Amino acid sequence: MDNWVIALIKVVFIWTWTLLIATLMTWVERRGSAMMQDRLGPNRAGPFGLFQPLADGIKLFTKEDIIPEKAHKILFSLGPILFALPAFSAYAVIPFGDKLVVNGKEIILQVADVNVGFLYVVALGAMAVYGIVLGGWGSNNKYSILGGLRSTAQLISYEVPFGLSLLAVVLVYGTFSLREISLAQQGTFLGFLPNWGIFKQPLGFILFIVTAYAEANRVPFDLPEAESEIVAGYHTEYGSMRLGLYLFGEYVNMYTLAALMVTLYFGAWHLPYIDMSKFLGPVSYGIASFLVFFLKTAFFLWLFVWVRWTVPRFRYDQVMGLGWKALIPLALVNLFITALCIQLTV
Repeated sequence: MDNWVIALIKVVFIWTWTLLIATLMTWVERRGSAMMQDRLGPNRAGPFGLFQPLADGIKLFTKEDIIPEKAHKILFSLGPILFALPAFSAYAVIPFGDKLVVNGKEIILQVADVNVGFLYVVALGAMAVYGIVLGGWGSNNKYSILGGLRSTAQLISYEVPFGLSLLAVVLVYGTFSLREISLAQQGTFLGFLPNWGIFKQPLGFILFIVTAYAEANRVPFDLPEAESEIVAGYHTEYGSMRLGLYLFGEYVNMYTLAALMVTLYFGAWHLPYIDMSKFLGPVSYGIASFLVFFLKTAFFLWLFVWVRWTVPRFRYDQVMGLGWKALIPLALVNLFITALCIQLTV
């Protein structure tokens, strides 16, 4: 099989898989919140309400697409696209398993193994800001503009500790390639701990997961959307599938961030103290590595839901204060200590 055919199959698979998981997460979010609040949640459309995401999709596709008369039509249309496209594209560099060997052909379970995978993810994450700002500004709605401005300040502020926490991982493993970082987490650390990033970068992980929630606009950092306020922030004027792109892009972004957590801090597809490749065949090992990676990612996806329905929203001054006064200094300290420890062990 030609390399370009394999690459095309991987692109189609991961695109479809990401869409499926993001769609399913809309159901998990509702059922999870219902469970925490002692109610049923969606239970009419299909068994256990599993067809509710399909019903929502049909509703969004068939609703009238209205553009406000005073809106800037080009910017208004570009906003949802610029928000959703980076979220869909970021997963391309994340390894979702080790490898499959089919008829002697080794297939790496990753769309693109680039040596600057870390920078690629950070750069695409920064692009999402433009989608939110253009959506708020292009709507020509004062509430939407305020939501867009709040979002700009929040996302840019939290990108700094987000990038610094990732940079500490790069220092530990000596590479920007996410696949090489995943491979380096096999085995043990200090003789008894799994060689995972969480044990080498505990503070870095705490910084990363907090900033990831802010980057994903999730509670307690959902000030850009402001769901409980009178209007919905930057996407107040949107309806139909333009709104759907904003909502769906959030879930795709959640999936990408959860997968990135697993890749950097929780051993990717590796199990602690077990080398699956020694007792599984080449095909079954590839499938098992994919399933292990997905199950770890699913835990962090559930954590997104859990936190949303248990932690109250911060005030805006608290959000900005946490980012600038706490997370950025801690990220710099963590980076300095990491560099010092590496220098002392060389």
